[in-house]
Amino acid sequence: MQPAKKLPETPTFKDISALAHGEMQAVDRLISTSLESDVALVSQVSEYIIRSGGKRLRPLIVLLAARALGYDGDQHIRAAAIIEFIHTATLLHDDVVDSSSRRRGQDSANAVFGNQASVLVGDFLYSRAFQMMVDIDSMRVMQILADATNTIAAGEVMQLMSVHDPDTTEENYRQVIYRKTARLFEAGAQIAAVLTGRDAAVEAAMIRYGRNLGTAFQLVDDALDFDASAEELGKNLGDDLAEGKATLPLIYAMAKGSDKQRNVIRNAILEGGLEHLAEIQQVIEATGALDYTEMKARQAADMAIQDLDAIQDSEYKQSLIEIAGFAVHRRA
Repeated sequence: MQPAKKLPETPTFKDISALAHGEMQAVDRLISTSLESDVALVSQVSEYIIRSGGKRLRPLIVLLAARALGYDGDQHIRAAAIIEFIHTATLLHDDVVDSSSRRRGQDSANAVFGNQASVLVGDFLYSRAFQMMVDIDSMRVMQILADATNTIAAGEVMQLMSVHDPDTTEENYRQVIYRKTARLFEAGAQIAAVLTGRDAAVEAAMIRYGRNLGTAFQLVDDALDFDASAEELGKNLGDDLAEGKATLPLIYAMAKGSDKQRNVIRNAILEGGLEHLAEIQQVIEATGALDYTEMKARQAADMAIQDLDAIQDSEYKQSLIEIAGFAVHRRA
């Protein structure tokens, strides 16, 4: 076994994605043609959310992982587009459930087109994704994506059940972020192994890579909700707190804070809103909650890199390693 790669310190997403630039353009073209509908509102809402920004990180993982494993076909392009459609559908539904007004630095689709249109167009994207799965003509790929979609939906319900619950445990929180976020990362990396016909050991390593990478990504996302600007985030600071969600920084701060500090956070989670955001940020800082969350993110990213020991060195593998560095060092 090769020694684990050192976590990159200052990766830039532009550099990481450059290797797959041409294939990402092919993904974008496929997304554009697949969004076509004879129902004008479907096309308008779909185009709005798809073209509103975003790094396309999940489809990028599919592209790079497939090439890192020696794939020489083109079905990874379709798989990458499907992954992006599923992700976009979850965003449309999430913003309705959370009553969010900002997404990627601009008005969310539900703020522009209304909740009904957002939900229904999200359904359209899910169904389009499943139509595209059939074209890959692989029951394994269909099974992975169908299971992932179902897991994500269950994760949404789990999170809804834990809203306004200050007694949410770290274990429950981790289950939610696995289902809502890491599962789709995991599916993308696994599909790359399936498309290349790799053995069970390599497929398992790619599953772990996607899971650990997705975990690191979401942990950093939850830390940034208390440690970034609205301009950096592309959404409102403290959105999770406003919605009554107990994320890891809050869970840890309650566990380590004084009775007074704990009660401030508990009440904020119970009631929602941002009235005490500044005070809670001070508690999070004083208890080391951000440091703890970022440490857990770095551990997950380190494990993702170690998972890649199962595949041969290449420039594509190096990009997958650099994505782990990006996940923990990003500011948005």
